[in-house]
Amino acid sequence: MDAVSYDLRGLKCPLPVLKTRRKLSSMASGALIRVETTDPLAGIDIPHFCKEDGHELLETVKTETGHRFLIRKG
Repeated sequence: MDAVSYDLRGLKCPLPVLKTRRKLSSMASGALIRVETTDPLAGIDIPHFCKEDGHELLETVKTETGHRFLIRKG
């Protein structure tokens, strides 16, 4: 299954989490999304959001400008 790419670079907290939550709400259970962020707080916020909302954080990668997350919708 291919992941949907979602570019949230340049957005500041809490927008990456809010936009990721909104995007996931329209996706099927088990769907994959790859989120790109530049907000340093996303490294804390996105994993916390996944745990709270029941999504599976499959991968977190530190990039030159921020983070990349691979999430499977719960």
